[in-house]
Amino acid sequence: MSTPKFGTSGLRGLVTALTPDCVGQHVTAFIASCPIGTGIYIGHDLRPSSPEIAEMVASAAMAAGVRVTMCGAVPTPALALGAMSAGAAAVMITGSHIPADRNGLKFYTPAGEITKAHEQAILAALGKAVTVNPGTLSQNDQICAQYNARYIAAYGQALEGMRIGLYAHSAVGRDQLADLLTALGAEVVILGWSDTFIPVDTEAVSPALRVQLRKWAAMQDLAAIVSTDGDGDRPLVTDTNGIVVPGDILGQITAQALGAETAVTPGSSNTGVDQILSVRRTKIGSPYVIAGMEACEGKIVGYEANGGFLLGFSAQGPNGPLPPLMTRDAVLPMLAVLSAASQRSVAELVADQPARFTAADRLQNVATDKALALVHTLSETQEMRAAFLRCFEGQEAEIDQTDGLRITLQDSRIVHLRPSGNAPELRLYVETDNAEAAQDMLRIGLADISRRIEV
Repeated sequence: MSTPKFGTSGLRGLVTALTPDCVGQHVTAFIASCPIGTGIYIGHDLRPSSPEIAEMVASAAMAAGVRVTMCGAVPTPALALGAMSAGAAAVMITGSHIPADRNGLKFYTPAGEITKAHEQAILAALGKAVTVNPGTLSQNDQICAQYNARYIAAYGQALEGMRIGLYAHSAVGRDQLADLLTALGAEVVILGWSDTFIPVDTEAVSPALRVQLRKWAAMQDLAAIVSTDGDGDRPLVTDTNGIVVPGDILGQITAQALGAETAVTPGSSNTGVDQILSVRRTKIGSPYVIAGMEACEGKIVGYEANGGFLLGFSAQGPNGPLPPLMTRDAVLPMLAVLSAASQRSVAELVADQPARFTAADRLQNVATDKALALVHTLSETQEMRAAFLRCFEGQEAEIDQTDGLRITLQDSRIVHLRPSGNAPELRLYVETDNAEAAQDMLRIGLADISRRIEV
């Protein structure tokens, strides 16, 4: 049985390895090493294993003398907002976009997502015991209502008259999102509801789902189709034809709509934003983005290539103020784009962006040691990289090893390989000045990498 890993995405591992002892040790270490304020809020996604793991978290927290508030099945950003508003910490049980045989815990202090320093403190505290009087247990059923109220106050009836498709699948926030879109004036068409958990990766949307989205769009008169990943912190948005808008482009449009001055985003994000805003680049992962935002001043936002968006200043929506929320969120980029699309279509908003196009996908079931070995081999010498780049008919201009291996070609195209930090996957990101060419690069690159891994 593989051991769960603790890092940038919290604790992740096979469900069979997330035992009461393993979960309890990490929850106890979190309580012993991080501020928890007035207690801990606990929420979970719709994976079959999540309710049971939530009970494990609650038991460990209560054994440590903590006041526990159970919030049920709620989106991650909604849980974070509710907990932060109450001055409490939070633990979300979710494996995000990975398959249902895996799960995990995301930890939040009363200030938001845990930092890299918090991660180290938790690891250092593993194995420590906390002996106190048992804590208390209560229930909060208003988490989604509170989350929706934030956006209703800011956006009012901004979506009035719009007909929007909602790909519900097994997203934990599907009911919450349908209620919100309706409250903002939209007519909502539910698509693809599933009682079985479906892992949706908004950063690497599968070809089959892309085809399905286009079919739905052709059957319905929709301004857009929207969805999220399993725990509701990564958005998926299409135009009226069902064409998926990349998450980093959603970030660019949202940053502009909110009047941001500085964007903090990982090196995997589209470089077109450099022509629009002041930009600070980080490693991939929201803790790195948050650290970068905290190092900046002014009207700051953060986002990742998966579309998750962080608001670092008091912004203004079409109907009212929008306070900061320093956790990855799917709803804000969705609403910012849909609101702007009431005047111009989603496709037109995308066309207004600088002509840089990204594409990303992943090779699954690639052992971490194999993925790391390949990236290490390619990083060793220019000759090794030149042999790899022959499949793209390109030549290296420069490399960046901040997070994986990012190669900029002499014609400005970009190829970026990165082993996943929380799953047996190897991700490939490409960027060029033509959308079709980006998809071709992605297909060619994945085929070449697959051959190299199998050798």
